[in-house]
Amino acid sequence: MTTSAAPSLRRLTPQAAVLLLVAAVAWLVTAGRAGTMVGMTGTMGLSLPAFVGMWGLMMAAMMLPSVAPVASMYQRSVRSYRALRLGGFTGGYLLAWVGAGIPAFLLTAFVARLVGDHPGWATAVAVAVFAACGVYQLTPLKSRCLKHCRSPLSLLLHYGAYRGRLRDVRAGTHHGAYCLGCCWSLMALFVVVGVMNLAAMVVLAAVVLAEKLWVRGEVLARVVGVAALVLAVAVLWVPALAPGLHSTSQMMAMAGS
Repeated sequence: MTTSAAPSLRRLTPQAAVLLLVAAVAWLVTAGRAGTMVGMTGTMGLSLPAFVGMWGLMMAAMMLPSVAPVASMYQRSVRSYRALRLGGFTGGYLLAWVGAGIPAFLLTAFVARLVGDHPGWATAVAVAVFAACGVYQLTPLKSRCLKHCRSPLSLLLHYGAYRGRLRDVRAGTHHGAYCLGCCWSLMALFVVVGVMNLAAMVVLAAVVLAEKLWVRGEVLARVVGVAALVLAVAVLWVPALAPGLHSTSQMMAMAGS
C-alpha cells in the first residue's frame, strides 16, 4: 500500500478530484432549493423522505471536499478497478451522512413543535444546542475522531482486510461514521440557525475542511468549541443568533392567531 500519512487537496487523483466537481454541483442545487424556501424553518413542511434527500444533498455539498483527499488515498491503496472502488467508498461515506438525516429530521421536528407550543423556550433550546456543541468540541472523543480523519493511514490499513463485493461501501461507511463522530455537533447547529441557512452551510463547511486538512486543525476545533460556548451565553441577549428557532416560534404564533 502506497499512501501518504496525511490527506491533502494537492495530491488528489483525477477521479477523486471529480468529487470536488460533484460538490460544486450540489452547492448550486442546494442554493437553488434554498431560494425557494426563504423564511421557512423547522422541517420546512417536508416529509421524512424529502427531508432526508435534501439533507443528503447538503452533506454532499459540505462534506465531499473534506473527504476527497481520503478517498484519493483509498483509491491509491487498491490495485484494481480503482475508479469503481472509489465510487463504492464515496457512496458508503455519503450513505452514513444520509442516514444521519433521519435523526436530524426527528430532532428538528421535535424542536420546532416544542418551540411552537412554548415560544419562550426558543432561547433555552438555543443555549442548550450551542453549549452542547461547544462542550463536545473540547472532548477527547471529538479529538479522537478528528485525529482519525486527519491521519487516516491506520484506518486505510484496516480497510485492506475487508473482503466481499461491498468492502468499499463498508470502508466508506466506516470512515463516514468517524466523520459523523467528528462533526455531528456542528451539524446540530442547523437546528438553531435553520436547516437551509446557506451562510451557515458555508461557514460550517469551511470549519470542517479546515479542521481536517489545515495543519492547525485540532487547535481550530478547540477555538470553535470556545466560540460555541460564547454563543451559548450571547444568545441570551441576542436572540437573533438563533434565527431558526425564533422564526419558528413567530411563524407558529402567526398561524395560531
